[in-house]
Amino acid sequence: MSLALRHDVCATDTEDGLVLLDELTGRYWQLNGTARIVLRSLLGGATPQDAARRLRDMYPQLTAERADSDTAALIDSLRAARLVVSA
Repeated sequence: MSLALRHDVCATDTEDGLVLLDELTGRYWQLNGTARIVLRSLLGGATPQDAARRLRDMYPQLTAERADSDTAALIDSLRAARLVVSA
């Protein structure tokens, strides 16, 4: 499963994360650096498992279970906000 931003959602990297803007509603979401890593991985074609593995590579103290659950929670939140679609 790969993801893409909805065509009317734009992403801007910030110093410590990522901001998503829904151009239809004018609402924006601020993601922290960890969420940026996961989302950028997914947008680049990585699977959720690959994105979670990348988190573990960057943060060795992170357990596999936590990385997997955090990745799944982010995907669920992005889908619920209708910011992403399946690619």
